[in-house]
Amino acid sequence: MNCSAPRREGRRRHDSQRPITAKKMEEEIIQPIPKDVLKRELTPERQLRMTNKSNNEIYVITAQDAPNVMREIGRLREIAFRSAGGGTGKAADIDEFDTMEGGCKQLIVWNPEAEEIIGGYRYLFGNDWKLDDKGQPLLATSHMFHFSDQFMRDYAPYTVELGRSFVSLEYQNVRTNTKSIFALDNLWDGLGALTVINPDCRYFFGKMTMYPSYIRRGRDMILYFLKKHFDDKDNLIVPIKPLTIETPEDELSRLFDQASFRNDYRILNREIRRLGYNIPPLVNAYMSLSPTMKLFGTAINYGFGDVEETGILIAVDEILEEKRVRHIDSYVKEHPEALKITSGANKVIYKSRHEH
Repeated sequence: MNCSAPRREGRRRHDSQRPITAKKMEEEIIQPIPKDVLKRELTPERQLRMTNKSNNEIYVITAQDAPNVMREIGRLREIAFRSAGGGTGKAADIDEFDTMEGGCKQLIVWNPEAEEIIGGYRYLFGNDWKLDDKGQPLLATSHMFHFSDQFMRDYAPYTVELGRSFVSLEYQNVRTNTKSIFALDNLWDGLGALTVINPDCRYFFGKMTMYPSYIRRGRDMILYFLKKHFDDKDNLIVPIKPLTIETPEDELSRLFDQASFRNDYRILNREIRRLGYNIPPLVNAYMSLSPTMKLFGTAINYGFGDVEETGILIAVDEILEEKRVRHIDSYVKEHPEALKITSGANKVIYKSRHEH
C-alpha cells in the first residue's frame, strides 16, 4: 500500500539507524511505451471494472500476459517514487516479485480519454504465497518483517498483500488535472472488487510509507499516535530491525494525552501544521478506513531510497460502512454475477442514499 503522494520537502537528516552512504547513481528512466502498444495488451478480458468516478477503467495484468504494460508501470512507478524521495534508482521499478512465475498481479487505473495509466497497485493473494525453508513467505516485505506462526496459520490464507501503490506524477496535482481528485478513490474501487471476486480475501496487508525528507519530529508524532491507537498486541508481524523514534516518548505521551482517537487526532493535526507540514494523505486515508486497523511497527527499506515502511493489516469486514458501500458494494451492483462465486465470507452491505 506504499503509495507515492505529494508531500512537502523537509531537510534530510541522518539518524543513528541510517548508515551514511553515498547516494547510488540513478539510471536514466526508460522512454514511455507507445499508447497503441499498451492498448493492444489492455484487452476486454483483463478489465476488472469501471471506476465509480471519472469513468476510468480498471485492469488486472501480469508481466507475462502484458509485458509492455508492465514496463510502463515500472517507468511510472520509478518516476513517482523518485519524485517523493524513494525509488530503486534503476531505469524502471520492476523486480522479481513482478516478473517471476506466479508473482504479483498488477491492478491499474486506465484513463481511456488520455490513453494513459493513472496509477496502480500490485497484489498477491495469500494462497499464492511461496514459503522459504523456515516457513516465512517470499514477499517484497520479507526482508523487513518477520511473520509469526499465528499469522501464517490464521491470517495468511485469507490475506492479500498490497504493494508499490502509486499515482502517476501527472495525476498528483489537483490544480492541473481534475481527474487527480479521484485517483486514489479509483484505485480503491479496484481493491473493493478484489474482495468480492476472491471470497477468501478477508484482510489487506500492506505498508504505509514515509520518506526520509519528512521532518523527524513530525514523523515521530505520527508513529507514536498510530502505535497508541492501532498497535498490534499479538505480535502477528514484527519488524526485523525496528525503527525507533528520536523524540523522547514521555514528551509524546504528555502531548497525546486524550482517551479518544478523535481528540488525539486533533492534537496531531495541529502539531504537524505548526511544523509547516501536513499529515501524509495516505496516512490519513488508512486511518479513516478502519477503526480496527492493526499496526506492526516500522522498518527502513534500504533498497528503496531508505523509505520508512510501517506494516498494517485491515480487515475487510471492519472497513467503515461508507467506504465499503462506495468501493465494494458498487462493484456488486455492477457485477451481480460476482456474488455467485463468493462463500459469503464478506457480507456485502447495501445502503441506499435515503437511509440514515
